[in-house]
Amino acid sequence: MKLPQQGYLLRIFVGESDSWKGRPLYEAIVSKARELRLAGATVLRGPMGFGAHSRVHTTKLLRLSEDLPMVIEIVDSREQIDRLLPHIDEMVREGLVTLEKVEVITYRANEPREDP
Repeated sequence: MKLPQQGYLLRIFVGESDSWKGRPLYEAIVSKARELRLAGATVLRGPMGFGAHSRVHTTKLLRLSEDLPMVIEIVDSREQIDRLLPHIDEMVREGLVTLEKVEVITYRANEPREDP
């Protein structure tokens, strides 16, 4: 898959306990991105954060949180991101969604090796 040099980074901030149709929201978003054949997605779990309600969520021992911050990052062309956005709007009931231009330096996968 070839990405243009100018791409877009879609970043979605949600909570670990957020769900969509009985499954974790971050999993549902990544699955939808894959179904729409976007270039790729990465989910990052944050050890600490707070959002619109200003409640701190942390992994500290004295205050274990079951709702840690999750960030889903997806880089692709604007056209591909635009195909995903209506689904994101429907799925993300609480959180933050950002979009920014990025310069794609490298995007490649190892070629399958031939057996000798």
